[in-house]
Amino acid sequence: MIAIYVISVLALVIVWSYIYFRTNRTARVIDALPGPEAIPVLGNLMQIQIPPVKLFQLFCEWGTKYYPVYRLWFSVIPVVFIRHPDDIEILLMSSKHINKKLGYEHLYSWLKSGLLTSSDKKWHQRRKLLTPAFHSNVVEKYMEITFEQSSRAVKDVSASGKETNVDLLPYCSKCTLNIICESAMGVSLTSEDDNKDAVDYKNAIHKIGSIAVYRMTRPYILDWMLHFMPQLKKETNSALGHLHGFTSKIINERREYHVDTGYQQLSDANLDANEDANFYGKKRRLAMLDLLLLDEKKNLIDDAGIQEEVSTFVFEGHDTTALAMCFAILLLAENKEAQDKAREEVEEILKPKNGVMSIPDLQKMKYLERCINETMRLYPSIPIISRRVDEDLQLKNCLLPRGSNVFLHIFNVHRDPNFWPEPEKFDPDRFLTEEIKKRHPFCYIPFSAGFRNCIGRKFAMMEMKSLLARILYDFYLEPIDRLSDIQIQLDMVLRPSKPVHTKFIKIDRL
Repeated sequence: MIAIYVISVLALVIVWSYIYFRTNRTARVIDALPGPEAIPVLGNLMQIQIPPVKLFQLFCEWGTKYYPVYRLWFSVIPVVFIRHPDDIEILLMSSKHINKKLGYEHLYSWLKSGLLTSSDKKWHQRRKLLTPAFHSNVVEKYMEITFEQSSRAVKDVSASGKETNVDLLPYCSKCTLNIICESAMGVSLTSEDDNKDAVDYKNAIHKIGSIAVYRMTRPYILDWMLHFMPQLKKETNSALGHLHGFTSKIINERREYHVDTGYQQLSDANLDANEDANFYGKKRRLAMLDLLLLDEKKNLIDDAGIQEEVSTFVFEGHDTTALAMCFAILLLAENKEAQDKAREEVEEILKPKNGVMSIPDLQKMKYLERCINETMRLYPSIPIISRRVDEDLQLKNCLLPRGSNVFLHIFNVHRDPNFWPEPEKFDPDRFLTEEIKKRHPFCYIPFSAGFRNCIGRKFAMMEMKSLLARILYDFYLEPIDRLSDIQIQLDMVLRPSKPVHTKFIKIDRL
């Protein structure tokens, strides 16, 4: 009897939800947009219950078929996909539409409401609080660590012999995680325990990403239902345990250092970005985490807030950069002419200095920078971002009604033949100054744009330049796994579905 009652109540709730959400004004506006046929109650859910690799391909195909905008129904949740730069510019330049919802809510248990996931007033407050940590002068101070890690990464491969088949994702992510932890967090990953924790942390990121995609495409799985789904709950809790454990260890180690020194380093620092004394101490450099700990003493942020931001920046500061590095290496290995030209530029700058690198050296590497930009055009680390529209917004190609979720398909934007001739071709000269001036400014947005652009974009670019310059100076690159054979799976980031490898051949220098 009770079971019949529960089923009846659920049926009534489903019918009421369908009538309410699928017959209101928002639904009528959404339904006027092109898109694959939706069925009652489920919408387009049945079409997207496919493996992540096929799902990413399907979103790309729909983006081309229904160009420049199409709609989907995730049951009763309306989603609009846009890819035209005119529409993207209007949305991203709006100060009213900065909030995120669909695709991000399943990250809240991990990142809480840090800079990536926070909304409205809290986002503005945190952005203001964190901006000084990524001032250009501060970023340049971080580069000493990047140079050290670049040399270490090269030595690790060189120790394996004349020719080494490198598994790129573990190689790149180890390097970028070491850099973000030491530069922005002030904690060096040196022990065997640190390395094990780092591996567990990276595996947990992959797991929580796949869980987020799984649940996004199954919005009927509510949090309380996890009690009846033991395997999913176990996997979620295990991943969260490793993620929170890793960042908590970083915070505790840095806080203990300041407690042991009586917070003297923070007390003495006037935090002027132009003062070297603030970044180079006898034992430690001040880092982004130090600024947060200082703000904690001023009651501007609490321990939970620090955990949110450290979790956000350790993830975003290493995973996205590692993937961009991975694809850059693959592209340079396959495009020998570009690789030789980039190496010639690097050698001309570094050879007279026996390979020692500096900030001015990075600034001279114009062709290498174009290679990185072209890599991020073809393979943007964040292929899709979203916004929730809380009031009507008129775009060039459609009206976004209040309550709709908007997905910006950056991967498709970057390969739009209307703005990129021969879009599949790797051509670094697309980023010559005269070519950039000809293009729509919002047809290339690897770091997003507008109010919520990436706060660490300059740091990421300098980091990638340093790592790639070091690799090109010491190795020839030859392809093993080719990009034409690599499939991309839908994830928080643009992740290859399988491990990818490139051959590193050591350059003998007398």
